[in-house]
Amino acid sequence: MRYLHTMVRIRNIDESLAFYCGGLQMREIRRMENPQARFTLIFLAAADDEDRAKVEKAPMLELTYNWDVEDYGSARNFGHLAFLVDDIYATCARLAALGVTINRPPRDGHMAFVRSPDLVSVELLQKGAALAPAEPWVSMPNTGSW
Repeated sequence: MRYLHTMVRIRNIDESLAFYCGGLQMREIRRMENPQARFTLIFLAAADDEDRAKVEKAPMLELTYNWDVEDYGSARNFGHLAFLVDDIYATCARLAALGVTINRPPRDGHMAFVRSPDLVSVELLQKGAALAPAEPWVSMPNTGSW
């Protein structure tokens, strides 16, 4: 058995790509439009997985945009996606600059949680040892749910 991808339904392509590609710096690998079934599939890979994803078509995140409006609720039933990042503070700062709420700030220099524009919970984990505690993260309270 081999892991291929995780599918997440999205409400807005531009907002989702700003979050995943702009904020998390994932790369779009391929896109499929299906006018008959009225959906768009966008496959993304983490930067370190980009070459592998192009060849093996895995591991990837599949964003599914249904052209007809649907309410996906708060997405709490999904759990979360997890990404290993080179600098958790820089990643959180980049996401915050995009207007993303840092729901569980990286007070410990190791772990943070945010939510995508479609309310999918995303865990960010510091690569290697935890970074030294730093402001504004140490003093930042939790916000909302993740």
